[in-house]
Amino acid sequence: MNQLIGKNVNQLSGETAVYGPLKRLQQWVEQANLTAYDTFDGLSSPYARFFTFGNGFLKQVWQQGVRRFPINLRPLLAIKPSMGTKAMGFFAQGYLKLYQTYADPADLGKAKSCLKWLVENRSKPFRNYCWGNHFDYQSRGGAIPKGLPTIVWTGLIGHAFLDAYDVTGEQEYLAVARSVADFIVEELGSFQGEGGICLRYYPNEEHQIHNSNIIGASLLARVNTLAPDPRYSELAQSAVDFTVGHQTAEGAWYYGVESKYRWVDSFHTGYVLEALDIFNRYSGNQKHVAALDKGYRYFVETFFGEDGTPRYYDYKTRPLDIQCASQGIQTLVNLRRLHPRSVVVATQVADWTVRNMQDRTGYFYYRKYPFIINKTPTLHWGQATMFAALALLDQHLRAQAATPAALASPNRSATMLPQTA
Repeated sequence: MNQLIGKNVNQLSGETAVYGPLKRLQQWVEQANLTAYDTFDGLSSPYARFFTFGNGFLKQVWQQGVRRFPINLRPLLAIKPSMGTKAMGFFAQGYLKLYQTYADPADLGKAKSCLKWLVENRSKPFRNYCWGNHFDYQSRGGAIPKGLPTIVWTGLIGHAFLDAYDVTGEQEYLAVARSVADFIVEELGSFQGEGGICLRYYPNEEHQIHNSNIIGASLLARVNTLAPDPRYSELAQSAVDFTVGHQTAEGAWYYGVESKYRWVDSFHTGYVLEALDIFNRYSGNQKHVAALDKGYRYFVETFFGEDGTPRYYDYKTRPLDIQCASQGIQTLVNLRRLHPRSVVVATQVADWTVRNMQDRTGYFYYRKYPFIINKTPTLHWGQATMFAALALLDQHLRAQAATPAALASPNRSATMLPQTA
């Protein structure tokens, strides 16, 4: 029996088995002042422009080379650790979970500090709140300049502000979330995709990407329950219809519609499932419940080994990547009512990850290869996502230990506080 399942809660101390790894990570993160490297920050190097000559393909090669090289090249390339917008959203959510679990005002203060930083570091000159990368990004889908807002960053951060509103009741957090919804409707917009309306990934583009589309829709649906606006509800419904309409017979979703996006990976699947669940619960629409059940069953049964090893793709396990672990834990806990083994698998994944990918100093490694481990301390892709995921699992294990009978057979129709990716 793995270590976490065997000792969910220490009866003497009241600490769960993930509490220690979580606090070690928290200590490392705070000593680093919430800074680290980003997985895709290769173009931040001052040398990049001299060796890529402004060519999009060469930029992508450079960026992917820095990302995939088995050791950390960033110090050699003069890339410095920094704060990041998406990471701050995850840190805020993690601190909010700690506050809900342990009632320490210091955790609430840290969450508010993260959100304050996000307010001060929004993308400009857009009218409404939105966020993008703190570096230039190049992919097969094109270039995203530093600061250009994306719906993934903006939607997930918007959920963090809604979490803060749920916990504190402070209107300023709801106001930011409503502004995010207005950004999606008024400044980001949508387009007619293959089989329906799709929200844009970033302004003035038309890539049909499922996780980004449905993350935006989930934010609109959730804001609409607090600040009703027919524009929010109508656009959210159309966007969700689009993505659900592209579910495969097995229950999966390709990353996107175009042929160059036809792969299935674990963490983007987790994004889609959590966003679909949020939409279903907040819209009150039962139209896509079956799609969620089918997709989640596929997720649980496809992306995790018997020992909790997180799998990257639907057809192979490697690379062993920290994002697959963190998103896996979070999705398994958040959607636990939909599968009887959810929490068992989540604890197995956490146990495997702590044993294989947590450094003795507290942070989590980026990737584990057959003969070498890439020990780069990546910020949102690793530290922030694991912080939020472990805080969520810790909260649930403590609650489960306190009321095991009540949680043994969760009510599938129960309304749950949203806990987003």
